[in-house]
Amino acid sequence: MNKDNIDKLFEKHKNDFDIENPGLNHAERFLGKLNKQGELQLVKVDKQRRRLWKPLIGVAASVMLLITLFIGSQQTENTRELASVSPKMAETEDFFTSTIAEELSKIKNENAPEVQALIKDTMVRLKALEENYESLKKDLNESGDDNRVIYAMISNFQNRIDILQNTLEQIERIKQLNGQSYDMSDINI
Repeated sequence: MNKDNIDKLFEKHKNDFDIENPGLNHAERFLGKLNKQGELQLVKVDKQRRRLWKPLIGVAASVMLLITLFIGSQQTENTRELASVSPKMAETEDFFTSTIAEELSKIKNENAPEVQALIKDTMVRLKALEENYESLKKDLNESGDDNRVIYAMISNFQNRIDILQNTLEQIERIKQLNGQSYDMSDINI
């Protein structure tokens, strides 16, 4: 529209415009009404936001749970046990794990203060062998049942048993030495 058309339009509707002045306190009443509507709208908006967030939080939690389960399953699939090679290896692994558990429980039952340093050292050595075994499980998965890895895993079990048995023997020696020293003190020379 050009300027002439706009001027003609205003001239034509000149009497249609509302030219009356608003009453007293009009601005205050108007602002009051706006504030009331604004408060109501804010309450409505807050309620709407809460309604929107509740399902979204549930969805987000479900997604996080699925991701965690997926990652966990991927990690467990990446490592294989010796038992997964063959039924004979499963028997071997069962034998070693039960023997280790039995020897370990014997050691943990020892509470003499003279042997605590020895037990602590044994636990450190066992932990190192267990970490090595975890690495061997990954190697087994990558190598595809390589005999060298299987022998290394069996050797790891044997080393753990040897350490535990040696520790038990040393504990018995320490007990015997302590018992002998007490017996010697009873004798008057």
